Amino acid sequence: ILNYDIMARFRRRTCIVLLLFILFICSIMMALKTLRPDRAGFGDPFGLGLLPELQQRTALLDNKQSSLNRVQGDTVTRVSNLHSIAVNTMKASMPPVNKLEEELSSPNYNFHIFYYSWFGNPQFDGKYIHWNHPLLPHWDPKIANNYPKGRHNPPEDIGANFYPELGSYSSKDPSVIEAHMKQMRSASTGVIVLSWYPPGMADENGEPTDDLVPVILDYAHKYNLKVTFHIEPYKDRDDRSMYYNVKYIIDKYGGHPAFYRHKTSTGRFLPMFYVYDSYVTIPEIWANLLTVSGSHTIRNTPYDALFIALLVEERHKHDIQRSGFDGMYTYFATNGFSYGSSHHNWASLKAFCDSNNLMFIPSVGPGYIDTSIRPWNNHNTRNRVNGKYYETAFSAALLVRPEIISITSFNEWHEGTQIEKAVPKRTGQVVYLDYKPHKPNVYLELTQKWSEKYRKEQEQWLM
Repeated sequence: ILNYDIMARFRRRTCIVLLLFILFICSIMMALKTLRPDRAGFGDPFGLGLLPELQQRTALLDNKQSSLNRVQGDTVTRVSNLHSIAVNTMKASMPPVNKLEEELSSPNYNFHIFYYSWFGNPQFDGKYIHWNHPLLPHWDPKIANNYPKGRHNPPEDIGANFYPELGSYSSKDPSVIEAHMKQMRSASTGVIVLSWYPPGMADENGEPTDDLVPVILDYAHKYNLKVTFHIEPYKDRDDRSMYYNVKYIIDKYGGHPAFYRHKTSTGRFLPMFYVYDSYVTIPEIWANLLTVSGSHTIRNTPYDALFIALLVEERHKHDIQRSGFDGMYTYFATNGFSYGSSHHNWASLKAFCDSNNLMFIPSVGPGYIDTSIRPWNNHNTRNRVNGKYYETAFSAALLVRPEIISITSFNEWHEGTQIEKAVPKRTGQVVYLDYKPHKPNVYLELTQKWSEKYRKEQEQWLM
């Protein structure tokens, strides 16, 4: 009898413990379901700090389940050999454009993002380009002697402090171009500001890239993005060469549906050109091109456009006005590096622009680090602080109510300003920085968050 009572109590306790365990598991499942982002693909940008590791595991499980479902679907297709199921399987693996539109955030054409197509690798270019960037010496020989020299040696050792998820890619690789367009569209940016040199010309570490423009335009159009041009300081850039290069761009690319035109306050739709290092050319030369009375004026011609100058020092604002530019941008992602990149100066710059009928386009960035190519430049490093630096820059930009915000950058890996997906990587000699504890797409999600915030606030400004 005693043994029977003991066994009965043991069974009751076992049942109770088992029941409590089942309830506990159910509670955990419900909690996970509640925390999981609604939009599979990019997640909820407003919950970036919420259990990032858990989100990664959930995404991994979703991917495994999707793979399992595809395998099961293929088996059914093979066994039954039904044509309709085969068609549905093809549709599932190749979503139509309207399905793509549903899954991605709508583009914000007032969010412009700087993009570089200068990377190369042996598979597509016969050699590495830019990933093998040289270590740049300090201008003071005494300081330069204290730092290493030479070049980077891809693919393990690249000229960047972060490592791209796509590896040491080629900008010519169609799959890379498409991946970039999808990432930029997911971030709710709308206009790609493409680094551009005239045909046959390039930066000192690169190769000519103008022949890539048609492909970039085509892929941009697929994702409903627009492309404008970031004209670099090519050799002998002046009023004459700029006139012919602007004419070349508009004649060759202006008819493409992805070519960006900005609607002005007067209702005109004009191309826009960002002019990097514009200050190295004196205002009198620019005025020949950009003022109505200039000797090589582009004004009131079929090639008229909006020209945006780079402001670095405060005095440049007067030079920009005298030159005939239509606006100014600040480019650098280093708060405090220059007058223009210092957030606390944006209000006065915006006021100056408003009073002189100029556009003010502040440039925001996620951080800055270029010690992989300038090992002596630690003092200009700006820590990302897990996205807080980026959000602070956006907040400062919104305070001045700009018509356009520019983002430095999508993929300037050398200067560590990229928002492109990056992954943790460690080699024998190098430990790369990464976006942990967040996911590789954290800065795309933050950009999408602030794009929506900007849209909502802009509606209030216009009321």
